[in-house]
Amino acid sequence: MLYMFHCTDKPGSAEVRAGNRPTHLAYLESLGDRLVAAGPLLTEDGQGMVGSLLIVECADGAAAQEIAANDPYAKAGLFETVEIRPWRRVFPKA
Repeated sequence: MLYMFHCTDKPGSAEVRAGNRPTHLAYLESLGDRLVAAGPLLTEDGQGMVGSLLIVECADGAAAQEIAANDPYAKAGLFETVEIRPWRRVFPKA
């Protein structure tokens, strides 16, 4: 099943994000084909990063929680909130 991860950064945490970005990206790469989409959420002007959005294939909610907990950004305390929900792809059609 696909899961959507909506992660919101803590205010003033740009340095935490920047300092952990290489390990975060390596972690996402390690998910292989399970990672459907991923990228930062941006400020209105598109210049700053304020969170992350991921769509990941997971066996169940527990597996999704494990992926979220092992993200280097989460381990570094970057996120103020992390919302994980099952998601169904409608478009583009597979």
